[in-house]
Amino acid sequence: MRIWAKEFSDNRLIRDMVITDNSNETRTHKVFHALEEVCHAFDLGKPIWLDSNISDFQQHSKTRFTADSFIEDIPFDYLEFQVIEED
Repeated sequence: MRIWAKEFSDNRLIRDMVITDNSNETRTHKVFHALEEVCHAFDLGKPIWLDSNISDFQQHSKTRFTADSFIEDIPFDYLEFQVIEED
């Protein structure tokens, strides 16, 4: 599985990262591990999965974490999280 995380501010890509996970874990575990890696690399607190995030991710394998999903202030508009390749 490959997951692409992108940080945007003013409709511009600020930074991005691709996480590859070839483990035998479940899809959910791979997604959570990838989000942890991204947050560590970008020095962010882990976002909260709101109902809208869960719904978007289930339907489109993609979601956006906005300021509402983070406990602390974020210096960007949103973090986009997308599965780009399934196992």
